[in-house]
Amino acid sequence: MNVNPIYLAAGLLGLGLLIAVLSVSFSGGEPRGVAKSLMLIESSVDSRSVVTTELAAKDRLVAPILNRTKGLARALSPSGTDARYSLMLDQAGNPAGWTVERILGLKGAALLIGLVLGAFYGKFQAVSIIYALGAGMGLFFLPDLLIKNVALRRQEQTSKSLADALDMLSVCVEAGQGFDSALLQVARNVDGPIAGEFARVLSEIQIGKSRGEAFSAMGARVTLPEVRNFITALVQADRLGLPIAGVLREQTVNMRLVRRQKAEEKAQKVTIKILFPLMFCILPALFIVIIGPGGIRMMQAFGG
Repeated sequence: MNVNPIYLAAGLLGLGLLIAVLSVSFSGGEPRGVAKSLMLIESSVDSRSVVTTELAAKDRLVAPILNRTKGLARALSPSGTDARYSLMLDQAGNPAGWTVERILGLKGAALLIGLVLGAFYGKFQAVSIIYALGAGMGLFFLPDLLIKNVALRRQEQTSKSLADALDMLSVCVEAGQGFDSALLQVARNVDGPIAGEFARVLSEIQIGKSRGEAFSAMGARVTLPEVRNFITALVQADRLGLPIAGVLREQTVNMRLVRRQKAEEKAQKVTIKILFPLMFCILPALFIVIIGPGGIRMMQAFGG
């Protein structure tokens, strides 16, 4: 299919604009010049209190656009969108620069760019409406896919470090430390997202939340079944007055069992996953190398 160079250039320009908006909006730009000096003195700078030229590039160029497009995204989204995105960001670990307002602004901007790209690709004919709607919907849900991808990777990292964290927690409690002190030791010495989750639980307990409420909120952020089982057992032990050391010991044994079962499950899946590369990549090459010379000689013999 022959594509007009003008339409191709317009499509590439729109794609480059989308990439620039994503990169600038998610970058952690800082105030410069006088604004940076004020930040060093007062530890915080409000973007309204400085001259526009002293703001970062994302605050001068991208922020006004996102403030206008977030209304479009919120109008097209169902009710409760802000709470849903807040929960998704909690599950993703609240990455730097990702807020509900910014995500909605990006969704609105991506929708408009997708509509324009689809119209250019369809050469502004009747079929361009389908292309525009398809591209707009695809780019509209792109931020959701990015957040879910980050959340899934964080859940996997949490699952890997959970058993070690429970081992240290159980050892600290059995050694005579209080449960809050044991949580603090785990948050300081264990690597992975589970350390941040325990630190957040400890902070919520210190500001007045009960232990059950803090761990229930952790269960909403970390959706792993083993984490929810651990939280359920811990909350019940706290309500019934059972010794936490015994509960932690049992949960550590169960966590090791779950970890071993997951490793065995992944090992069993290897034979299925390797089947298609074997059939379509390795076996044809082996057939060519092994049977090819014999087939050529047979063709020569019968042809002669």
